[in-house]
Amino acid sequence: MQRILKNMTYEELKRITQQREKRTLEYKEAWSELPGNLFETVCAFLNRDGGLIVLGAHDDGSITDGVNPRAIDQMCKNIANISNNAEMLKPSFLLQPEIVEFDDTLTGSKTQVIVVQVPSSSQAHRYKNKYYDRSVDGDYELRTDAQISMLYLRKSSEHTEDRVYPYLRVEDLREETIEIARNRMSFVRNNYPWLNLSLMEMLKQANLYRRDPATNQEGLTLGALMLFGKQEVIQSALPYYRIDAVLRVRNVDRYDDRLQLFGNIIDSYFELLGFTEKHLPDPFYMEGDVRVSLRDKVFREIFANMIAHREYLNPYETIFDITREGILAKNANRPLKAGPVTLENYERHPKNPHIANFLIQIGIGEHLGTGIRNLYHYAPLYTGKDPIIDDEDVYIVKLALPKDMNIGQDGNPVTESSGKKFGEKVRGKSSGKRIGTTARKIVDLMKANPQITIPEIAVEVQTTERNVEKHTSNLQKKGIIRRVNGDKGGHWEIIK
Repeated sequence: MQRILKNMTYEELKRITQQREKRTLEYKEAWSELPGNLFETVCAFLNRDGGLIVLGAHDDGSITDGVNPRAIDQMCKNIANISNNAEMLKPSFLLQPEIVEFDDTLTGSKTQVIVVQVPSSSQAHRYKNKYYDRSVDGDYELRTDAQISMLYLRKSSEHTEDRVYPYLRVEDLREETIEIARNRMSFVRNNYPWLNLSLMEMLKQANLYRRDPATNQEGLTLGALMLFGKQEVIQSALPYYRIDAVLRVRNVDRYDDRLQLFGNIIDSYFELLGFTEKHLPDPFYMEGDVRVSLRDKVFREIFANMIAHREYLNPYETIFDITREGILAKNANRPLKAGPVTLENYERHPKNPHIANFLIQIGIGEHLGTGIRNLYHYAPLYTGKDPIIDDEDVYIVKLALPKDMNIGQDGNPVTESSGKKFGEKVRGKSSGKRIGTTARKIVDLMKANPQITIPEIAVEVQTTERNVEKHTSNLQKKGIIRRVNGDKGGHWEIIK
């Protein structure tokens, strides 16, 4: 069964469908099959500014019947398959159609529509060997050589992630990071179409291997390097690149703790989450009958944005600071339109669409605009205040300190709920032992599924396999868990 959309609420869809069709919004009726011109619109959106397609809506945005529930799963699969088929859409661009479900107040039944978010691509796309562009509220075919040349000229200057490095080799990519990505894909979707591809085929499908239209050279791109590259290779290509995470609360002239990252962005993402786990509290919070980590909700959005939308050829370093005044994240940027970002004015415009799309495929990133909505939803719950976001040449996110934390008389931030100082993990109990948040999650996963593997645990707790191995080793040393019958065919046992 296709998963119900998490990235858009019915309330937001209702707000969107009150608008007329425009350059970035298209409605199409689709009861039991895909519209014949759907991928003309997809191609036009890719070639222009991106946009949102609502399937199951009339031209005026009204929704009556929506999409046939019996056909909706197959229609979603067809969208994914066609978008990933280079014989149909070239270059291919794997899309993730999702479903919005709501109660029809007129009939009392549930109505479903399909929403397809299409980003602006850095490449010139064609569908069935025809190029399409978008103007006002319609798609039109580019028929002349001059029109097509202008499309390629416009696209060639848009995204630095597509810079081709002809001397970059597959051997320059980190195998462990590639394995993490493949494992995460399998959890996002069991029959994921990229899982059966060779590494080079996957890189091509993800538009991380391409031909430079200006030089006619083929090779791996800057996006491939930043997603998977070995640290020494990244430093050779971009010697100024680094992410600097700093805790500065007691020693304000220098720092209390520091994490400097020079490697690829997938590994860095998990390292940054570990930094916040070490230094920031995670208050108890229930969403319905499910416990939700507010800390993870907030900082996954911030870190995904920092790595997906950075301008990588700008030497300005990415900064994440925890200070007495609050929390600050900054990264080099190429703004769409400079100024504050709010829920009312944000634009769905990825700075690095292929990097962003790949992160979505492995469950790290979110669809365009979702991160902003999540941040505005969860940050006030975590800190008591709205975030402040500025889309300038340097993209800035400012947060207050968590609301259950204050600065003690000795200058140390202290959480009211635990009395723990910054730099001390908030600990809990499991089997009478004191363990950290990640370790506790690992134990809970083993209780639920004693056959769970290290790669599966890494995906569930959003960390690296190496980090999971460290935690499981410590848990075994503390006598909290043990491995029964060895690594293969064995299982985990929680020691009471």
